[in-house]
Amino acid sequence: MRRMEFKMERSGLLKVGDKITVTEGVLPSNYYYTIDPSLAMSANIPFRNRLKTREGVVADIVQNARGFYVTAEFDEPEEEA
Repeated sequence: MRRMEFKMERSGLLKVGDKITVTEGVLPSNYYYTIDPSLAMSANIPFRNRLKTREGVVADIVQNARGFYVTAEFDEPEEEA
């Protein structure tokens, strides 16, 4: 399982166990992913670590001083270091 973290701006938009789909965005040297419909966004991901599947499951949601962070699991190998 590959795990990715997404930043969510408000609580209650997702819950653990929710099935999600993501949309891929492209920057000049990275990809980024958005949980549809614009619920949370990933950090920038290098080209070599591109996400191959677009469907996953919410594994965890954590709130800290900086906001809400969603961890999602995707059915593919872990990304390279």
